[in-house]
Amino acid sequence: MNAQELLQLIKDRKSSRIPFDENRPIDPDTLQTILEAATWAPTAHNMQNFEIIVVDDKSVLKKLSELKSSISPVFLQENYPQLSFSEEELKRRKTGILASQFPPLWLSPEAQQGRLHQPASGLGKQVSAGPVLLLILYNPNHRAPASEGDFLGVMSLGFMLENLWLMATAQGVDVHIVSAFGNEPLTNEVKKLLGIPSELTITLGVRLGYTEKEEHRLRVRREVKDFVKFNKY
Repeated sequence: MNAQELLQLIKDRKSSRIPFDENRPIDPDTLQTILEAATWAPTAHNMQNFEIIVVDDKSVLKKLSELKSSISPVFLQENYPQLSFSEEELKRRKTGILASQFPPLWLSPEAQQGRLHQPASGLGKQVSAGPVLLLILYNPNHRAPASEGDFLGVMSLGFMLENLWLMATAQGVDVHIVSAFGNEPLTNEVKKLLGIPSELTITLGVRLGYTEKEEHRLRVRREVKDFVKFNKY
């Protein structure tokens, strides 16, 4: 793979938020390669500060999909400034996401002011239908040396996730990040169900699979000149 092919792979990486084909499993060798890419990510002091639970048992996936999760008012309030309400606005801003990806209720004045409290609901078919769910675990007590708040350790998790994500993309496997798995009280229910030790933190879930249809969604990025400065700010 040359430099331009690698750059194109990076550009092709995306989060697929639509259901996966429940009748199309991931080949074990493909999954093994994705997980091996994760282990070669750079981590602070080579701590390799992560554990991964692979959930591919349909009955377990169904139980996880039935667990309740709620959207916090803080998320809804802080999500709003990141939204564009047309493709033209998103192209102009070059950051954020389209408001049309979210339920109308999330765009209400109550949501914008942090006053919307939605009842908890099940995680649903997106979790139960996919062939594989990865749960990324992290021990906050095992931090990188002299790293306040374990900033370096958290960065290391990001490096690992990027390795995993790019390898999945290279093999034609679709990826969806499910941040709800890191939220209370859902995380406690997941720990009980899967026997995860209390000292470990569930950071997020990663759905792996193959989308049932093409997903057309505008993706934007800033140009290099928009964020790079030379020699001084």
